[in-house]
Amino acid sequence: MNGRPCLNLSSNNYLGLTTHPRVKEAVSQAVQHYGVGTGASALISGHTRLHQELAEKIAQFKGAEAALIFSTGYMANVGVLSALLEKQDTVYIDRLCHASLIDGCRLSKATLRVFPHKDTKTLERHLKRGSPSRHILIVTDGVFSMDGDLAPLPEIVKLAKHYGAWVMVDDAHATGVLGTTGRGTLEHFGLQGQIPIQMGTFSKAIGSFGAYVAGSLDLIGYLINRARSYLYTTALPTAMVAASLAALELIEKEPEIRARLWENRNYYANGVKALGYDILQSETPIIPLLVGDTETALEMSHRLLDHGVYAPAIRPPTVPQGMARIRTSVMATHTREDLDHALGVLQKVGRDLGIL
Repeated sequence: MNGRPCLNLSSNNYLGLTTHPRVKEAVSQAVQHYGVGTGASALISGHTRLHQELAEKIAQFKGAEAALIFSTGYMANVGVLSALLEKQDTVYIDRLCHASLIDGCRLSKATLRVFPHKDTKTLERHLKRGSPSRHILIVTDGVFSMDGDLAPLPEIVKLAKHYGAWVMVDDAHATGVLGTTGRGTLEHFGLQGQIPIQMGTFSKAIGSFGAYVAGSLDLIGYLINRARSYLYTTALPTAMVAASLAALELIEKEPEIRARLWENRNYYANGVKALGYDILQSETPIIPLLVGDTETALEMSHRLLDHGVYAPAIRPPTVPQGMARIRTSVMATHTREDLDHALGVLQKVGRDLGIL
């Protein structure tokens, strides 16, 4: 930054696949064959053989019958929720869900009920008291992007079955990271086949760009015809599709990449906890360092950058008042020297600011 090398401690590129040689080669070949843009929406002429291959691949990877490729994660969430829900429906959503999920619920015009973060007891009370609805949907992130913790999916699935609700999980920060083979929170919790709507992105651990929704053939067929953010936008560039296909192959065939990520995550998490930082309930490579005061968090971010560590402050309204933090995230491509350098800087800056 400004001509000075810095350690990036804030990327969602968890597996480092953005710069993997095989991913870059796949992009190069796709550009040579297809060109740069797709030139039309998917239903006109923008859907290529590669798009179809990626849809089939991600459906297989997520254990679903079919999948649909969106241009961004935001468009996927808004498109799915506004297509599936109407005024006579009710949707229940965790308070800390991603903004795109909240916006999608609001656009749907369904009755919206927000429950406290991971509070399944309150969710059950809402479900018990809920007025009659045509459809009931429970929406949650799989991994919460600012806290790095996991949704209580087993309890949510149990409640959904009891009260006749559907569940939609946004697995953007879990795909490629969680589960024995990197298939996400459903694999992590052993819930394969029990959540009908799985959404995720190609822009985190997969290292590319775009998004998907996976589910039944009926669900995907419906969304193809009703999700406005899919219908009325140019299809995802084929270069990004090729990158995602190459990355998914690496995730399946080279599990040692994910193993390095978790080795780094555990080493760094243990290090910052030993220094005295509060990392909230983080269970993932997203590791927040709770500061509390907004001005202190901003000053801490500036001082970290002065020492060559890039980790921006996250402050209200992105997080609640009094919960400002430095959001750090670990990658498989970080070296032990990188992490030791970061820990040393965090120790110095934390002590200088009176946080430690």
